[in-house]
Amino acid sequence: MTFEMILGISIWTGVGALLLFILMYVDSLFTKYKDLEEVKKGNMAVTARLIMKLFAQGYILSVSIQTSPDLVEAIVVSVVSFIILFIVERLTEWMLKLLGGINLDLGTQQGKTGYGLFAGSLHIVGALIITACL
Repeated sequence: MTFEMILGISIWTGVGALLLFILMYVDSLFTKYKDLEEVKKGNMAVTARLIMKLFAQGYILSVSIQTSPDLVEAIVVSVVSFIILFIVERLTEWMLKLLGGINLDLGTQQGKTGYGLFAGSLHIVGALIITACL
């Protein structure tokens, strides 16, 4: 392994981690509760959702890095994918609330683990669909 390879891996990993942190932070701005505060309280529904959300964003980021020829393109693809995932998640949650009377945010905040798992699975499924398009 050459110094250039080690440097490249370090830069891509550092930028990827920073982007993941930024995307998770932006997502938290649209969540009706504070993820980390709920995790500290032991809310397993929020913890499960947060872990699944982190996995989904990390998976999108890994595929965009793997398929992009340069770092800037990988960042753009990841940000666009995040926006698409966010829109799909909001539309799905709205439809569940309208058609099924299921409020995933409220149920998750109340500690209903099934709600948290359902909400988190939307992130993972969305990530799988989005990355299939990359």
